[in-house]
Amino acid sequence: MKRTLLSLGLIASLLFVFACERKGGPGAGGNSGPIVIGYYGDLTGRTSNFGQSTKNGVEMAADEINKAGGINGRQVTILSEDDEGRPEKAATVVTKLIDQDRVVALLGEVASGNTLAAAPKAQAAKVPMISPSSTNPAVTQVGDYISRVCFIDPFQGAVMAKFAANTLKAKKAAIMLDFNSPYSRGLTEFFEASFTKLGGQIVNKQSYTQGDRDYKGQLTAIRSTNPDVIYVPGYYGEVGVIAKQAKQLDIKAPMLGGDGWDSTQLWDLGGDALNGDYISNHYSVDDPSPAIQKFVAAYKARNGNVPDALAALGYDAMMVLADSIKRAGTTEGPQLKDAIAATKNFIGVTGTISLDSERNAVKPAVVLKLQDKKYIYVETIYPEGMSAPATSPAAPATSSTESTTAPGSSPANPGTAPAPAKAASPAVETKKPAASPQ
Repeated sequence: MKRTLLSLGLIASLLFVFACERKGGPGAGGNSGPIVIGYYGDLTGRTSNFGQSTKNGVEMAADEINKAGGINGRQVTILSEDDEGRPEKAATVVTKLIDQDRVVALLGEVASGNTLAAAPKAQAAKVPMISPSSTNPAVTQVGDYISRVCFIDPFQGAVMAKFAANTLKAKKAAIMLDFNSPYSRGLTEFFEASFTKLGGQIVNKQSYTQGDRDYKGQLTAIRSTNPDVIYVPGYYGEVGVIAKQAKQLDIKAPMLGGDGWDSTQLWDLGGDALNGDYISNHYSVDDPSPAIQKFVAAYKARNGNVPDALAALGYDAMMVLADSIKRAGTTEGPQLKDAIAATKNFIGVTGTISLDSERNAVKPAVVLKLQDKKYIYVETIYPEGMSAPATSPAAPATSSTESTTAPGSSPANPGTAPAPAKAASPAVETKKPAASPQ
């Protein structure tokens, strides 16, 4: 009887082990055959503009890589999944990409809440994941298989606080945040801390949730405190409506936001109510760099529209992953995640990318003014310890939603980029090119 029970126990243990193994699928096959990479994002939900733009950038980069001969002689295949902008769905589709499709790496998501739901699945399976644009610090804290190619919220929140206090000379700020969004809560925390440190006062704080359509109660409360600026660290779907209702209430204070505003749909929702507002973003679309303009032209020819920041970051994420696979010489998880973490001085569309010890990209942000469906370049703000390149081109006076970003995929000579600072530091340094409009 004991022998029978032991045998049954052994069989059960083996079945459990086999059940936990990643099943065969398109990505099975070690270091030969196509390199299968999984992309996941919101393709049909409330932030589908983010997901589709990022997907376009990823696929464009993969096609360019394949046309150039692939990675170490192997072609790249992108398998995409729609998470509908829902955290629970993000976890489900990433599990599918890992277990059924056997992808060697993952690219995604945009919204930090969705990435935070999916990242533990990748970490547990030892499949490297690069987020193109999730800025909440907690994303890479999930584990050493999670990286990103964008700056993070401590820096982005500090950028707009510094801009409000030093450039706009604001003394009083109100905040209106999406309470259920880790992205919005994080930016609120860091903006508030930096603005008060600079001598400013937060005079009112209101909240909403994604999908709300009536914000007049919160805006009326904000109006009564007469702030100099209103910080709204949300996503475009709500921000456009908030801006329109703020104008209807005759609120004069400019609204400030982050990269979550960056969508052509923002203008459809907010129209001229957005005029005079400001955002922090990943690059200035009017950078005259030939490499940037080449990227813009190629994207426009391929997709029929101009790439936004999410498209550029998707492109950069795929190019950084390709460079890491090449340097690692393998797609095996442990070696690949180490190669990603070692990324330094990689020249991307959104700037020079170096990952710090927490696998966060250390890079500058730009501040753009919204006016008549155009983004007007105002200034560049650098992390502490990073200076503007000596040859940095001056930005032209205006930038339209019909233009975009920087170089492409070639890694720079390791000695050419500025030394990275700690990405979590909110300290910032402002640089205004000679041609900066005022």
